[in-house]
Amino acid sequence: MNEVVTGMIRWSLRLVVFACGVLFFLSLVAAVAVLALVWGARALWARLTGKPVTPWAMRMDPRAGWSTVYRSTARWTAQRPDQPRRGEGTPAHDITDVVPREIR
Repeated sequence: MNEVVTGMIRWSLRLVVFACGVLFFLSLVAAVAVLALVWGARALWARLTGKPVTPWAMRMDPRAGWSTVYRSTARWTAQRPDQPRRGEGTPAHDITDVVPREIR
């Protein structure tokens, strides 16, 4: 009896996973069909109005990505007014939490 129940659970689980896969595939096909329909309607409208059919293109400038990252890190590297600037370190006699050791 246990083998029958185990077999039924195994096959029902396989059926559910297969159904999820089919549903995912059909949703992808539907999304591609909608995109193709929109692109075709756009091309048809361009031909009817006498305008050139322009392709959908992702315009990307590699320099734009660099400048975005460079600008976003500027706020993390900016100096606060109460901090000393680089090269203007605190004098050695003002440091109290470090014990100096001899160099060996």
